[in-house]
Amino acid sequence: MDLTSHLRRLPATPRIVVSGNHATPWHTLRLVDAALPEYRLWALNGQPGLPDRDGVLLETSFVGPGVRRSPRLSYVPSRLSLVPTLFASVMPPDAVVVHTTRPRQGKVSLGTEVNVLPAAIEAVRRRGGVVIAQVNDRMPWTYGDAELDVALLDVMVEADEPLTFAPPSRVDDESARIGGLVAARVVDGATLQAGIGAVPDATMHGLAGRRGLRIWTEMFSDSVLALERAGSLDTSAPIIASFLFGSEELLDWADGNERVQMTRTEVTNDPGRIARNQSMVSVNTALQVDLFGQANASRIRARIHSGFGGQTDFIVGALHSPGGQAIIALRSWHPKADVSTIVPLVDEPVTSFQMSAVVTEQGVAQVFGLDQTEQARQLIENAAHPSVREELREEAVELGLAPRAARDQGPTT
Repeated sequence: MDLTSHLRRLPATPRIVVSGNHATPWHTLRLVDAALPEYRLWALNGQPGLPDRDGVLLETSFVGPGVRRSPRLSYVPSRLSLVPTLFASVMPPDAVVVHTTRPRQGKVSLGTEVNVLPAAIEAVRRRGGVVIAQVNDRMPWTYGDAELDVALLDVMVEADEPLTFAPPSRVDDESARIGGLVAARVVDGATLQAGIGAVPDATMHGLAGRRGLRIWTEMFSDSVLALERAGSLDTSAPIIASFLFGSEELLDWADGNERVQMTRTEVTNDPGRIARNQSMVSVNTALQVDLFGQANASRIRARIHSGFGGQTDFIVGALHSPGGQAIIALRSWHPKADVSTIVPLVDEPVTSFQMSAVVTEQGVAQVFGLDQTEQARQLIENAAHPSVREELREEAVELGLAPRAARDQGPTT
């Protein structure tokens, strides 16, 4: 049975889950879009190019640049670790479209993107839906939950599309300063979670002198390869991640590398499993952090910008890890909005809270284990931009986070 015949058997307005991030099978998705007048399209971190037309409802629990401003966006708040639960209960998919390698010995590999796809495939098989794979010679072969039996696939579409690679990351002076401060908190033998971007890259590069480091993360990029080459990683431990994105060199290194174990989201992002890692260090960022230690990493002017992602999962897991710490790293001043990122009280819904520390280019504000007055003082004196500290001291008084005399005292030592 060909692809069109399978799609015609789907119910009205079916829910289609597609590989997201930077592994979208564009050729096959265009075929699906042409065959279905109406459907729901679920993609994590959807990139530009996703079908965005009347008849398509764009569902997601993590908003990407391809759907962020769409009037057809349907944002479903959820920790990333719980998206598989959505598929198994209130939001069952009718079809899954994945991007894989060509078959080898009865299997294919999901390559760069595992994430929530195994759970979606299992939900579809239970419902008698359709699993469609775009097979691509250019997709690297990765192991773990990335490997699928060919028997799970109903249709294979051959299309050797080029893969998307990450542009080189430029680490500016502020990012380097933040990364250095974060790296200084990491001990030999720690387990790391960090994403992509200038600050995570600077943090990773600052760890080149450490030894015995392990990786348990939602995603990784070229900075992990740099640690491998520096001899910083524990070569006896697998590199655990649910997706990866980086240079062509990174994908070549991951191809056929049995140490790279691509793992389903409900495992990588399970706070209980994260907590089992010794000295787990979680490094995430935010748009704002307030004097109560609350972070907004999801919304701008009340509109959804991204979502919880894995931040809440990893913060909780890292805090419960023996010797673990959860760090929020960000610039003290937002360069585009031209505003302070340390604010009296976040004006958007809270994404996360109770981190170990907040790190900016100004310094390190310890948060966990201190009373609320000292937390606020740490954030003002050690993390906030100097130009807003006096205003923040006054706001701290009004919020009951500092004594009245504090507005006349200035910084303390």
